[in-house]
Formats: sequence, C-alpha cells, structure tokens
Amino acid sequence: MSLIERRFREKIVLVGVIFPGMDAEEVERDLDELALLVDTAGADVRARILQRRDRPDPATYLGSGKAAELHEVSESLDADTVVFDDELTPAQQRNLEAILGRTAIDRTAVILDIFAQNARSEEGKAQVELALLRYRLPRLRGRGTALSQQAGGIGTRGPGETRLEVDRRRLLERMARLERELAGVRKVRATQARSRRRSRQRLASLVGYTNAGKSTLMNRLTGSGVLVENRLFSTLDPRTRRLALPGGETVLVSDTVGFVRKLPHQLVEAFRSTLDVVCDADMLLHVVDGASGNPAGQVEAVREVLEEIGASHIPEVLVVNKADRDHEAAGRFARTEPGALLVSAARGDGIEELLRAIGDRLRAADRVMRLSVPFERGEVMAALHREGEVLSMTFHDGAAIIDVVLDEAAARRFEPFAWTGSGGVAR
Repeated sequence: MSLIERRFREKIVLVGVIFPGMDAEEVERDLDELALLVDTAGADVRARILQRRDRPDPATYLGSGKAAELHEVSESLDADTVVFDDELTPAQQRNLEAILGRTAIDRTAVILDIFAQNARSEEGKAQVELALLRYRLPRLRGRGTALSQQAGGIGTRGPGETRLEVDRRRLLERMARLERELAGVRKVRATQARSRRRSRQRLASLVGYTNAGKSTLMNRLTGSGVLVENRLFSTLDPRTRRLALPGGETVLVSDTVGFVRKLPHQLVEAFRSTLDVVCDADMLLHVVDGASGNPAGQVEAVREVLEEIGASHIPEVLVVNKADRDHEAAGRFARTEPGALLVSAARGDGIEELLRAIGDRLRAADRVMRLSVPFERGEVMAALHREGEVLSMTFHDGAAIIDVVLDEAAARRFEPFAWTGSGGVAR
C-alpha cells in the first residue's frame, strides 16, 4: 500500500467492555480480531479503549461519563469513526453519535462492510444486500436523510446505501424480493443435492474460521487454482471441485464462507442458501489455524455456527493447518483433539494422511443392510437403487431380500424394512 493510500484511510478508535464473568484476556483477543477486521475493511486503528461495567448502559452502552471521555480521545486523534466490539442498539448508536460528533458503529457493521466489498457473484451480492437491509432497517428512525449524506467509509458501503432514506414499505418490498430470489437459489441447490445423492456422489465441505487456510487446502487437495488471499472473508461464494482419493473413489469438495466469533445473525440468515452446502455434506473438513494463538476459540466459534445452521451432527475431521508457521504450537493443539490431523496446506505436509482419513471416514459411514421389501412397495425398491448400492437381491415369501450399502442417514430411513432373519417381511 502506498503512503497516499495509507494517508486517506479512516482513523478508528476501538471500544471493548468487560462485564462480570468475562475474561479480560479474551476481550483483548476479541479487540485484536476486531482490529484485523477494521484493517481488512480499509481503515487504521489509532487507539483502543477498555472499560469494566456491571451491565450495558441502555442509553450509551458505556455510560455518559465514559462516552464523554471517548469523545475527548476521538477529538485528540481526529478519529473518523468509533467501533464497538459488541452490537449496539439503534438508540445507543444514535445517542453515541450525538455525543461523539462522529460515526459510531459495531462489529456487525464492520463485518457487513467487508462482505459488501468482497461480494462478486449475483447471489453473493443479493445475500449481502439482504443482510445490510436487515441490519440497517431498525436504525433508520430519527436519522432522516443523514445516512445518504455520509461521505462513505466503514458501515456505509454496499448495495443501497444511498437509498436508505426511502420509506420502510419500499425497503421491506426490496427485502421480500431478495428473499424470493435466494429462496429460488435454495431450491436449485436442493435439486442438485438430491441428484448428487441419487448418484451416490459424496460431498466433503470445508468449514472453518476465516483465514484459516480453507482455500489453500482446497487448492492443495484438488489443484483447483482457487484465488487465495491473506485477508479475512476473501471467499464468499461456494466453490465445488472433484477429488480423487487413494482408494480410487472420488468425492466432491466444497469451499465455503469462513466463520468468525460473534458472526452477525443477519449474515447467517442471509447466507442460508450458501450454507446449505454445508448442511448437505456427508463430511465436514473443519480447518483451524494451528498457529493462530487461540485455535480452541476458533473451533468453538465455528461449532457454534454449525449448531445454529443445523449442521452439528455431520461427521467432522478436524484439520489443524499452518503447521509450517508454528509446528510446536499447532502440534500441541492437535494432540488435545482426538482424531485431529496436523497439516500444512501451503507446503503439502500431512496431505496424504488427510486423504486416507477422508476415504476411511466415508467408508466407515456406510452400512451394509439386509432389507425385506414387499413386492407391492415398488417405490421403496426405486429409492434403494437411487440412494444406495444394491449388492444382491433374492426373493422370499412375497418380498425381495436385498443387501444394500447405505449411508447413515439413508440407513435410518429404511430401518422399518430391516430383515429379521425369521422369514417374510420384517415389519
């Protein structure tokens, strides 16, 4: 970055609050991460302020005294914007901006801004716009035309920022149109997922904290040439490639958007069509940056999002990446997680072991079942051929006795037809 570009970057003050029961070191780590987010968004952190409080102040979050002190600090640094690590209510944001005389935003606004800068596909742009509208709509009251007069910067970018003074009805209509468009995308993805299951093509989805190295690992595994950038949220649109395993099988591998602590709920909901790729996977390759300094926190944050989107039940392989940067730290963390694999996607270390593990886990997930299907249940026979691999079929007492390989989910669905060995139909 040139000196001229650096000179015109926004100047930011960060604010974090420590409430009872919170770990001060963890709050500091959150501010470190917020500083990285601000840098990714295109601004420079000039100061950070920490305060201890029993509870958030409903009017200013910080309390009037601390807000006045924050005003003095911001004035002395000629700061453009104050960024809070926790989400502000619309009233708190308005009150703070009146006291500070400058923009006050929260972590959610910074993350949304980064997504707005990185969206490339039509789907990605629609998802980001929907998330922005959901976030900004409650904040319109009392703002008048002020939002359309902002000079730009973090929290003001993205589709529709110059139209935010229009009435709520038009905004709600726009949100409804975006939701319909994304619902259509979800239907297409659901159709593709059903087709994949019929062909017995397995899917492994790369998930993990943002900048953990998922795209680098994708390139290493599949030779796909996906763009890799050392910045947060560089991948927003899912990419799927085919991977040949050592046993001769093939599996599809998808690379998806990275997660982060305090991931805005608006984004999770807006990116639901993208995250369906994760929910439809047969296996999750959970990539964690082993050299990050807090890999356990990254794993916890990712698993919280997986729980929120309904993907926590999917079998997971924990891949501890970036062993080339700090092998000792990454190895130490990998030993605390049963079944974790230590790799360097950049150098290729540990990739052969990972490929074997993927094949072993997928094969272990299959079950050979013997089923008894009555002749009149032709739809069940057709479903078995679509969803499983029929190994043999014999006939006995008005039913087909079928040995079939099924994955865990399909095995549960066909359990009512399990063969008892006593002759005839099991149930």
